[in-house]
Amino acid sequence: MRIDAYTHFIPKRFAEAVEKIPGAGTDIGKRMRGVPCLFDLDERRRIVALFPDYAQILSYPMPPLENFASGGQLDDLCRLINDGFAEIVRQHADQFPGFVAQVSLASPAAAVKEAQRAIRDLGACGVQIFTNVNGTPIDRPQYEEFWSAMEALDKPVWMHPARTAARPDYVDETKSLYEIWWTFGWSYETATAMARLVFSKIIDRHPDLKIIVHHFGGIVPMLEGRIGPGWDQLGARTSDEDYVSLRKSLKKRPLDYFKENFYADTAVFGADAATVCGLAFYPTEKVLFASDCPFDPEKGTGYIRETLRILDSLNLPKDVQEKIFYRNLEKITGKRFVK
Repeated sequence: MRIDAYTHFIPKRFAEAVEKIPGAGTDIGKRMRGVPCLFDLDERRRIVALFPDYAQILSYPMPPLENFASGGQLDDLCRLINDGFAEIVRQHADQFPGFVAQVSLASPAAAVKEAQRAIRDLGACGVQIFTNVNGTPIDRPQYEEFWSAMEALDKPVWMHPARTAARPDYVDETKSLYEIWWTFGWSYETATAMARLVFSKIIDRHPDLKIIVHHFGGIVPMLEGRIGPGWDQLGARTSDEDYVSLRKSLKKRPLDYFKENFYADTAVFGADAATVCGLAFYPTEKVLFASDCPFDPEKGTGYIRETLRILDSLNLPKDVQEKIFYRNLEKITGKRFVK
């Protein structure tokens, strides 16, 4: 059995609510019209049925809710997403055996409350957040209560990259050109968020956190030499901050946090080399099978097929396959997906 740990869907009632928010439905509406199985449950079920011994964990896609909502409206949208997912799982557990609850760190207290409700009352596998909150890094002190709560709940945090063209690649420009913000930016954004969780000591304070990073952690596996021997010299390049003392105060080597304190999924857009690199970087126990369905050129099937092809082509031992395909996910969520 293969449980796809990171796929995206938009529940119907949430989509209807967003369309009523002035200006909010523009990007979502365009995406929905272009990818039917992102919002059409019948079409999504048809696609899932094309692959034997295969099921999906559902999560919300983009954009971050706090980009277009706030206050009570933001809380309502999170509940609509999570209630919608819970209903799909109840009705179609064979194809969708679990879901990831959506919370917004725009209000950390509300995020904690919704995480507790979704996990305890609705049976969510964990929660999803983004790598920043409208540009604010998630290692800031105001989010401490969220990290404490998730460690106490003992459920994973799915962390999705968030970056738009509004963040330029050069200081003398006003926007990112050529969709660089997505192609390279999301991978950088993911690695940056991981590093901030390490060096802010959030992981030291909450060593039992279970954080799942999308796309094999972006650029992280390719940069093992910089993260390892490079950051072993943290402070040697900086004169206005005492990073040497920071490095010495960490509980372990920077590289070890990246390998030991994050889980990473296999959703790398059907890239053979990236998959091999990711598998070489992370311990087997930290890897989860995921496809990022339905954001492929074939609008649903391509990334599933290609991710399965790559993993099958590697001739991994059976026990390794089982860990990646479902056992690791079962272990960190505390749920049984394969009977």
